[in-house]
Amino acid sequence: MSLEEGMRRAAQLLSSSHYAVALTGAGVSTESGIPDFRSPGGLWSKYDPSEFATLSSFLEDPSRFYRAASEFLSVFTAEPNEGHRALARLEEMGILKAVITQNVDGLHQAAGSKRVVELHGNLRECRCLSCGRLFPIEVLAEKIVQRGEIPPLCGECGGLLKPNVVFFGEALPGEALREAFELVRRCDLLLVAGSSLAVSPANFLPPMAVEAGAELLIVNEEPTPMDAFASVVIRGKTGKVLPELVERVGELSRD
Repeated sequence: MSLEEGMRRAAQLLSSSHYAVALTGAGVSTESGIPDFRSPGGLWSKYDPSEFATLSSFLEDPSRFYRAASEFLSVFTAEPNEGHRALARLEEMGILKAVITQNVDGLHQAAGSKRVVELHGNLRECRCLSCGRLFPIEVLAEKIVQRGEIPPLCGECGGLLKPNVVFFGEALPGEALREAFELVRRCDLLLVAGSSLAVSPANFLPPMAVEAGAELLIVNEEPTPMDAFASVVIRGKTGKVLPELVERVGELSRD
């Protein structure tokens, strides 16, 4: 299937769907300047995730994690790109019912998406591991950057503060996971955007959708394990492909 044929078919599938859901990965946010941790030059090529990003290593030596925290600063200054805005537009058009994301940057919400299921938590908040209180991430940033408080501690009980993201070896948020499964079982089209589908349990979602009878549409720069099961696979940057798809869907709705 040529690129033009793929774009035309993808637009038709989106236009005719009744309950489309998107599943997004790091590739959607790389065009906003947020590096893919697993790509060459990404965070895990500089730091061993078993030493910096597991819950056990964090609890053993939180200072080690926070000394490397400057690598995450790009998340706080990043802005949504055209891919994020295209997905928000599809929701506004009534086609996309929800975005399930593996990202923690909050850029889908910043672009205007209303229903976003965050499988890996978010960097808008931090949590005290002792009393469970949630604080805006600015509290954490102020302690680290302005006060040099490493590791940062809870102002209420003195417990250790942790970004409200899922570390390796840590359970995913149960409510988010349940909502994601429900959405995928219900959808008639699953749009995978910017994900290599290499990380579980997110990589369980496309097979679940296909088994339930949904069409699978994949937009990604690299091959994925689910390409052979997809109705359409489009190779390219999501920031370029998704806006064009939205434009084509809009044209179909006007015909």
